[in-house]
Formats: sequence, C-alpha cells, structure tokens
Amino acid sequence: MEADSRPPIQCRIRPQPHCSVLILGIESSCDETSAAVVRDGVLLSNVTAVQAIHALHGGVVPELASRAHMRTIVPVVGEALRKAGVEKTELDAVAAVYGPGLIGSLLVGLTFGKSLALGLGIPFIGVNHMEAHLLSHFIEDPRPQFPFVNLTASGGHTQLVLVEKPFGYKILGETRDDAAGEAFDKVAKMLGLEYPGGPSIDRLAAQGNAAAIDFPRLFLEEGSFDFSFSGLKTSVLYYMRDRKLDPKHITHEQLRDLCAGFQRAVVDVLAEKLIHAARAHSVNDIALAGGVAANAELRQRLAQEARRHNLRLFIPRIEFCTDNGAMVAMVGFFKHREHISSNLELTAEPNLSLADSAV
Repeated sequence: MEADSRPPIQCRIRPQPHCSVLILGIESSCDETSAAVVRDGVLLSNVTAVQAIHALHGGVVPELASRAHMRTIVPVVGEALRKAGVEKTELDAVAAVYGPGLIGSLLVGLTFGKSLALGLGIPFIGVNHMEAHLLSHFIEDPRPQFPFVNLTASGGHTQLVLVEKPFGYKILGETRDDAAGEAFDKVAKMLGLEYPGGPSIDRLAAQGNAAAIDFPRLFLEEGSFDFSFSGLKTSVLYYMRDRKLDPKHITHEQLRDLCAGFQRAVVDVLAEKLIHAARAHSVNDIALAGGVAANAELRQRLAQEARRHNLRLFIPRIEFCTDNGAMVAMVGFFKHREHISSNLELTAEPNLSLADSAV
C-alpha cells in the first residue's frame, strides 16, 4: 500500500481554564531517550539516558537503539516528572518527536507519548525533531529575537534556516550529501578514533596545527547556502592513502594535525555560510544548534565572527545542543499556546522535512 504523503492532521486544542500550562516532552529520534517538563515556557526538568553500547560498534545500531528506548522510556519519563515535582495527572499535554530519525526509535517515544496522552485524556502534540532544534534557543535566557538565522549541525543534518517566528521558517540551505557530524564520525573512524567522532577530533585538533594540512573547502556555486562534506571526507582518505598512513601506526603529531586540518575546513565552511546568510537577510541574531554545536573551535569562531560583524550569537548549553526532551517540550508549549495539537493517527516519519511541520 502506498504511504500517505499528506501532512499530519492537526486539530485545535480547546482553551483550558488553567492558570498555568504543564507540558511533557519526549525525544527518542536516535540513541538518546529524553524527557522534560515545561511549565509556561519555563523548564522544570530534563532527563536523558545515553546509550553507551553504540561506541562498541563504531556507530548507532538501529535495533539496539530501539530496544534500549523500550527499556528506558518509562523510568526516564518518571524521573522527569519526579524532578519537576509534578504528577502525570497534572499535565496539560504530551509532546513527542515523530520524525525525522530512526523508525524504531521514533516509534517507541511516539507510541508512548500518544498512549499517555490518550490515557490522561489530554492533547497530544507531534513535534518535528528539526523544529525542536530551532526552538531550543528558547529553553533559557538569553533568547534570540525574530527573525534570526539558525545553523543546525548534527550527525544527521546540516541546515541553515531563517526563523521568522515560531513555526514560520524558510530553509536557506541544506547538506547535499554528508552532514557535518556524519563527516566527523566517518573521519574519526578512518583515524581509528572512538565513537562518537566529534568530541575525539575536537580534543586532538586543539593540540594540532590546522595549517599543516590544507584540506579543501567546498562552498559550491556562488551564493549557495547548501553544504557538501563528502569531498572533504574523501580528501582525508586520499591524504592517508597517498602517504601510506595506517591508523594503527600513525604518529600522535600526524594524528593531531590531521584532526586540526579537517576540523578547520569544516568550521570555515559552516561559519562563512552562517554569517553570509545573516548578512543576506539583514538579521541581527544568529544561532547554532545540534550536536556539532558542542565543537569548541566552531563556538569560538562564531563568537569571533559575531563580534566582527556586530551580530548577536546564541548557542544553547551543551545538554540542549544534543538531542533532548527540553527542546521537544518547548515546541509543545508554543503549539499548545496556539491551541494546536496532533491527531492520534499521526505516524512516525523517518524522512520528515522541516517544511512538513510548518503551520
């Protein structure tokens, strides 16, 4: 049977007479099981269970991820409620991610969230994972002002978005092949480094000479805000092959310089594209989200560029850059405020795009 490509059914929430609104957010798109509670846009708790087992396999194993979500979803949600000091019967709505992500992982959080909402007789709110990253900047102060340009860089996505208002987005550019985080992981694997590759490369790059190896920067055609990191990854592979560098016998100095040169090439492209997009759309605020936002060199470079171009830079705390329930709960709060909820027939969409969720 052909899949239904229609956008998810949304319905209006009947305004409630409560003086405050309590939202539970659930994130399970990949290998983190996370839940958070937000009251009137203020975060009360955020609990995340990380699946360390994937480090043994050099990457996320989908079946292992979904099984781990099934084991941890109940205790994680329970701990989030306990830390927030609330009972589940006090909730006004439940929000959960329905895409993009791994289908098995998505189904665990989505099914749990819909079932909980149904059992409590409260609205369920489906959340786009990419949309949640955009609104992660509103978890804590300071918060950007609309409109702003956001760079989301993670293991699965690299995307530039003009955020005009909550649920009002214009996608400026996306990756045409490997995402930035994916490139980090693949290069780290070439170098024999542990998974996840981003933190490993970041640590070694801080000790290396980024000018020692001039890897290519692919900016694509003039004026494009799209990204491409596949060629850079291949350049690292060819560099090692041509010099007969074996990960098991590479010197520490060579390893540091390789990491530094590769990381500098990625950071140069990400930073230039973000600043260019901000200037092209005349915005004063720029933002960075996603797991790659934890990269020390990228954060430092964007801070420098923001000062140079008189822009305000916003980056969430590290725990809110990686996948987390807080950003899902925040989207849930914004949608509940607009009296928007999702039909319980909503299904997991592993290839969901940001454009599919805009309202």
